[in-house]
Amino acid sequence: MLSHRLQDTALRYFLEVVRSGSITEAATRLSVSPSAVSRQVAGLEEILNVPLFERRPRGMVPSPAGEMLAAHARRGALEADRVVSDIQALQGLRRGRVRVCSSGGFAIEFLPRAIALFSVQHPGMQFLLRAAAPAAVTQAVLDGDTDIGLTFSRSAEREIEVQHRQVSPLVAVMRPDHPLARFGQVTLAQMHPYPIALPEVDNTARQLFDIACSHRRLAFEPAMVSSQFEALMNFVLHGGGLTIAGEITVRERVRRGELHAATLKERATSGRTIELQTLAGRTLPQGVRAFLAHLRALLPPTAGG
Repeated sequence: MLSHRLQDTALRYFLEVVRSGSITEAATRLSVSPSAVSRQVAGLEEILNVPLFERRPRGMVPSPAGEMLAAHARRGALEADRVVSDIQALQGLRRGRVRVCSSGGFAIEFLPRAIALFSVQHPGMQFLLRAAAPAAVTQAVLDGDTDIGLTFSRSAEREIEVQHRQVSPLVAVMRPDHPLARFGQVTLAQMHPYPIALPEVDNTARQLFDIACSHRRLAFEPAMVSSQFEALMNFVLHGGGLTIAGEITVRERVRRGELHAATLKERATSGRTIELQTLAGRTLPQGVRAFLAHLRALLPPTAGG
């Protein structure tokens, strides 16, 4: 059968060219010669009788047929990983690996805490945690480069299975002694008189904040703008004023009494959801399934959160 002639080595080399966009770069990553990679790709094209790449000045881009083959190859590789993981579990080795990719805010405290709690019960599990922009998180799931994506989403995505979805409230963050800290909810008008530090404009929380400001015809002149979450938090902690964030991002600091978070009472700030994402159609390893269940239990807002 034709499918039996699609050899593992050829698919592995082919996938590396897809990832890197270059035969030379793929060869470097695979520690083989460029000619070896080129031969394997040419062999696949001969078997399938169709070009798998479009050769462009800036690199190699998968053709429509190449995209289909890449999706098949990724699923095959992931399924092999899943079988190995489950066999190890049957042997009582109690070990495995979970790859998680998340938006930056989740990687600061929520996910490290979730991993630490999980590791108490499952000390043999190893985690690889990577932070990326929201769209890049989803792409990592689609590419098979991560097992679980935790990100913000405003629209459905083909080939993505949403394991959990919830609204992500935007909150105004302040010290517990701030004049607005007596409120559980605040409006933009209440915030306007006070100094504020804001994330940069490519941040999803900032984008929703700007939309809400536009609706209210309010202009904020931030005292500081930063892409660094800790810089924004330290601005607040040192008495600089307010900032904004997702509720989960600051949940533990609020619980410890370091900060106060008041939900923004603005309709325009409710258009963002948190999604736990996996690749549709993939059978997940036992360890990944267990960690997903663990995350689903931790994600819902705490009482009064």
